Amino acid sequence: FSTAAAAVEDPPSRRRKRPDPIIITESAADRIRELLSGQSAEGAIGIRLGVKRRGCNGLSYTLNYAFDRDTKDEELSAHNVTVFIEPMALFSVVGTTMDFVENELSSEFTFNNPNSKGECGCGESFTV
Repeated sequence: FSTAAAAVEDPPSRRRKRPDPIIITESAADRIRELLSGQSAEGAIGIRLGVKRRGCNGLSYTLNYAFDRDTKDEELSAHNVTVFIEPMALFSVVGTTMDFVENELSSEFTFNNPNSKGECGCGESFTV
């Protein structure tokens, strides 16, 4: 007879693990890490992705430093960076691939969004 308690394992979950709402490429993660190491990001714990009504076609993406966790945000970690997705943006960005592209004339985050029904000519806004 032993008084030691046996380790109790949690039963396996019947729910499948949900896939991440967006895919962050290694290139995007590298750039996010660079931004988070800058002085203006001091104290930031990640970035916050949102959408805002503006531009020619309705919605555009917003990226801001995240200095705290909001329980309403969807949080994901990929390639050692944390991205918080605002609740109002989640429906519009599910399935999106976020990348960072650099060439001799420009550098920018790009969003390949399968939910987008169209984009404006300048590429600043989209419709879902």
